[in-house]
Amino acid sequence: MTEMTTTPEGDNEPQVSTRKATRRGGGDPATRGRTTIADGVVEKIAGLAARDVVGVHAMGSGLARTFGAVRDRVPGGAKSVTRGVKAEVGEVQTALDLEIVVDYGVSITEVARAVRENVIAGVERMTGLEVVEVNIAVSDVKLPEEEEEEPEAPRIQ
Repeated sequence: MTEMTTTPEGDNEPQVSTRKATRRGGGDPATRGRTTIADGVVEKIAGLAARDVVGVHAMGSGLARTFGAVRDRVPGGAKSVTRGVKAEVGEVQTALDLEIVVDYGVSITEVARAVRENVIAGVERMTGLEVVEVNIAVSDVKLPEEEEEEPEAPRIQ
């Protein structure tokens, strides 16, 4: 049985069934799904940003740098850009702890300020996370006459 609709002119016409157009996956595409960022990703970004600052000689404590130098010499071993960086990443915020070695003669407060600014800018730009704090521990000062803390190459007998 067909339903009839009366038009304003008085004509009877069959009722046309119309479907509303359905939108698939409604809303902004950026809101569909969740993005998570691993602590290690933020640590790499922060480590690279900190190393870009003039006056930062190295990252990490003396012991960590010594182990890192050994690891760097092992064939296939990659240089660790996360050395001296610890990140705690939440859903929308992150906090960072950095341990740095500065060059002798630079203003430690100016280097720390520059590191903070560079790290915050880099992490926030690349991840979209809000950086709530960047704690910096200066663990050493590199003197001009000091040799690099590289272990000797193994001797072959």
